[in-house]
Amino acid sequence: MSWFGNLGGLFSSDMAIDLGTANTLIYVKGKGVVLSEPSVVAYHIKDGVKKVLAVGEDAKLMLGRTPGSIEAIRPMREGVIADFDTAEEMIKHFIRKVHKRSTFSKPKIIVCVPHGATPVEKRAIRQSVLSAGARRAGLIAEPIAAAIGAGMPITDPTGNMVVDIGGGTTEVAVLSLGDIVYARSVRVGGDRMDEAIISYLRRQQNLLVGETTAERIKTTIGTARMPDDGRGTSMQIRGRDLLNGVPKEIEVTQAQIAEALAEPVQQICEAVMTALETTPPDLAADIVDRGVMLTGGGALLGDLDLALREQTGLAVSIANESLNCVALGTGKALEFEKQLRHAIDYDS
Repeated sequence: MSWFGNLGGLFSSDMAIDLGTANTLIYVKGKGVVLSEPSVVAYHIKDGVKKVLAVGEDAKLMLGRTPGSIEAIRPMREGVIADFDTAEEMIKHFIRKVHKRSTFSKPKIIVCVPHGATPVEKRAIRQSVLSAGARRAGLIAEPIAAAIGAGMPITDPTGNMVVDIGGGTTEVAVLSLGDIVYARSVRVGGDRMDEAIISYLRRQQNLLVGETTAERIKTTIGTARMPDDGRGTSMQIRGRDLLNGVPKEIEVTQAQIAEALAEPVQQICEAVMTALETTPPDLAADIVDRGVMLTGGGALLGDLDLALREQTGLAVSIANESLNCVALGTGKALEFEKQLRHAIDYDS
């Protein structure tokens, strides 16, 4: 069987998967990032039997808009698998989408996991990747992948600080010599920001909006600090009025959204401060030199780098392709597996 497995390996293209709470990205060895889709699965339920209806982009359009017989689920919560079967279906679907000839080849797959994931959560991720048809499944810590993807020299004996703000978690890590010196995973990310916007609008404007609308507000006018003129740009949003129950349209300004996002942003800043406090002095000196690198989709929130700079006094820069950083880094770990052998964990 091992000979046959190796033969399958000859025909397969190994992959790196960034299983995110919001988006799943797949990197194929030698090709780069080939797939980036929302981590959503839609089911059709008939007589208690679930049948997958749509995955990814198509399923995301159904979120919050489904009839009783259809259910749209996000199988990942806070960076780890919340719904095992659904996650497995989703991984299978994405692998099939990338791999046209799925019968013979079994790829080797590296997946990144949040640093704070428990052994049980890691095993769940590994199991679902293996049962989705992988030959071997390796796990790499998300902060390491993010730092590699952002092009940081993590194998040098100098301190590098990376802050990866994803959909479910924010990972703050100090890296040196290709491994983690200190890492902390806070469960604050893009989702928490959306929730903050929803609850703010409910409290202040008596308007109920869905997750999709909240995300649109965040990406359009979201900002981490008060605009200088105390108002900023504005946009029209629609939702349900809680006072008389009819749909209505109101205008929200950047200042209001900055106020709504103040708490999640503060939590991210605090995580960075805690990391700096516990860093060994020599590495802290390097970080003053090099500054902090922001990666992940949350890094695209307006003025977040400025808010962090005000709190920490360090230079804060945003990675070039911050959305793809983790996937690119996981992919590079696949390409340069020998140098990064200690960072990839194949058995547990």
